[in-house]
Parts: sequence; C-alpha cells; structure tokens
Amino acid sequence: MQLNSYVACMSEQIFDVAILGAGPTGASLALGLAQAGLDVAVIDARDPAVKPPKDGRNFAIVTGSWRLLDSIGVAAKLAETSQPLNGLEATDGGTHYFGQPSVLFTKDDLESVNPDEPLGHMTMAEPLQAALDAALKDECGIHWFAPERFDRMNVQAGCADIQLESGRRLRARLLVGADGMNSPVRQAAGISTEGRDYGKSVFTANVSLSAPHEGIARQLFTPEGPFATLPLVGDRANLAWYMKRGAAETLAKMPTDDAEAELNQRFADFAGEMKIEGKAGSYPLILQLATAITAPRIALIGDAARRVNPLAGQGLNQGFRDVAVLIEIAQDTLRVGGEIGSPQMLEDYSAARNFDGAGTALALDAIDRLFSNDSMLTKPVRTFGLLAASKFSPLRRFLARKASATEAGVAGPMSDW
Repeated sequence: MQLNSYVACMSEQIFDVAILGAGPTGASLALGLAQAGLDVAVIDARDPAVKPPKDGRNFAIVTGSWRLLDSIGVAAKLAETSQPLNGLEATDGGTHYFGQPSVLFTKDDLESVNPDEPLGHMTMAEPLQAALDAALKDECGIHWFAPERFDRMNVQAGCADIQLESGRRLRARLLVGADGMNSPVRQAAGISTEGRDYGKSVFTANVSLSAPHEGIARQLFTPEGPFATLPLVGDRANLAWYMKRGAAETLAKMPTDDAEAELNQRFADFAGEMKIEGKAGSYPLILQLATAITAPRIALIGDAARRVNPLAGQGLNQGFRDVAVLIEIAQDTLRVGGEIGSPQMLEDYSAARNFDGAGTALALDAIDRLFSNDSMLTKPVRTFGLLAASKFSPLRRFLARKASATEAGVAGPMSDW
C-alpha cells in the first residue's frame, strides 16, 4: 500500500516544499529555499487585488536576522526606512522610583568584523512585507497561490497531499507551517501546545520623543511589567507597555490626548515627553510552545512553533532562526543526495531548533517573572544582575552576541551569513 502511494505521488509533479503563510518568516524561507534551487509553493490567504489594512507594527530585527534578509536580497530595500540599534539600556524601577539605567551592551560589544554593524534594525512591518512580496514575485522558483486557504492534508509515503478550500490540490515533499499561533498545519498534524496566559496585555504605539534616542533601546522594569521604547527613524520610538489584561485594551481605545496624558504622567521622567502618532493598539501576552515542531512531511516555524514573551524583541527573530536553520539543513540534504522532507532532515531540524527555541521562550518567561514585581527578596538579585551585565565586559559581549543572534553554535548559519 505504501509503495503504491509512493509511486502515485512520484508519478505526478510535486513541489519540493509547500509553505502555508507568506508573512516575514514564510516569505523569507520561500526565497532562501528557491535560491538554493528548490521548487517552492507559497500558499497565501491574502488577496493581491485587495489593498491590505494599515499595519503600524515595528520589528526589532537583530543582526543575525538582518544578515539572513541580506542573503536573500531584501535588507538593502529596507535600509532607508529602518533605524539601526546601537545599544540597550535597562532600568529597574520600583513603584515610584526610577533607578539609574544600566547599559547592558552596545554595538561595540558585538565585536563584528564590520565596526559599523549595529546590534540590529528597527523595521516597520509594511516596508518589510512589501520588500518580501516584491522578491517573491521576482523569484522564478516560487509558485505563489493567492488567495488560498488550507483545508486539510493527507501524508503519503513520499509527499504531503494538500487540499485547499478552493478545491485546488497541491503535493509537496515537505509542508511548512508558517501560519501563525493558531496554525492549521499544526492542528492537522495533531501537534498539541502547552504554555500559559500571563493575564496581561501589551499596549503599543509609535510616538515622537522630545529628546534624541541615539539608536538606544530603553527598557524600564516596573512591578506590573516592562515599559520599553524602541528607537525609530527621526527621533521617534515604538513603545510597549505591559499592563493587566483589559487595561491595555482600554488605553488603546481612549482618545489620543487622554492616552498621551496617561503615558506622560507615568513615564515622562523616564522617556521624556511623548506624543502618539497614528493609532495605538494592544495584544494579549501568551506563552505557547508546540510539543513538537515536526511530524511526517511537516515542519513548523515561527509562531506556529512557539509564541514567546516579546521581551527583547525575540519573537520574529526566533522565527528567522527557524528559517536560517531549515535553509541550511535543506542545502546539506541536497549536497549529500538526500530527500527533502525525509525523516532524517526533519530530525536534524528538530534537534537544531527545539532546545534553543524552547530555552529562549522559558528564559524570557523567567526574566519577566523576576522583574515584574516589587519584592524585596528579588530586588537584590535584579540589582546585581543589571550591575554585572553593565560592568563585566565578557558578559556584555556574550549578551550582545546572544541578543543579536550572532553567537556560534546556536542559530545555525545566522552567525555566519
């Protein structure tokens, strides 16, 4: 029976890889695999004939991720609209007290062969997606199906048989779920999730600042959670304020003047006077980890594999780590004459990403727990940790490499691109 299924699969044209989702991770993976010589299908729910809604999000794309984008020909298109990140400061603030900031690290601690290379770039979501979409259209090895939605799948020996809601049927040796936190691919594979709801939400907005930010990301740890300002082009910033569930949603719906007054009353001493630009937003804070990131003929990347605490901007960057590792493993598989989507390839991907992905998620969770309180028991630990990070040069260099995804042996090719 398996032999007949395999012959039937091989007798029809099939793609090497089908990717469900064309956001930053799915599109980057498609480009990297196509440029490696693979035949790639991208299944995208967006309708090219419909103008997408305004997207005011910004991403902190660290150095390793930026190198990945550069390798697929996208980074250069983002340079003018992206703000280089030159350093990170953290302040441990009590209920009414803002302590002295600790400079955790700067771009000099990166020790890059290029002395001008920053720790990363703050990049707006819209130009990033536009650059990726343009690259997808220009890449001849990519077959873009849009608008299309995933319906169901059946894994046969040798390929995944994918049924779309339109009735279209695709076959691929490997199906990649780049389809977000509620991943239909993960659900179809029967992969469960575990995690926790923090009972918090994050208020986010773009603001103009009253003083130059000098490319420094600044984070204040308060008892209810962090407040961060991430630098944008033109002495502007993207801010994130962790609040109790319901409070962030309420603040996001308030008139702009009222929301500004609330922000400045709480944080003007820390960040200077802020003026909100455009529409504010909010989203719930949830930790979710897939219990596995592979199944027969299936791999998960990005939020489909894990939804992490956005502390330090690691969410999208963890997805880019998945992309870089999967591209490298696919290239190695081709080099030795192996089969795309084979058990060995999926085992290699799982081994490379499970520990680092889950470990990063749990580390961010632990940092949030440690700093999001005003306990006198944890205060000395926090104070010592920030002081050590700011004064001990080897630790600063380690943190810079870790945060920028340029450390060796963890992110696969991202440290070398």
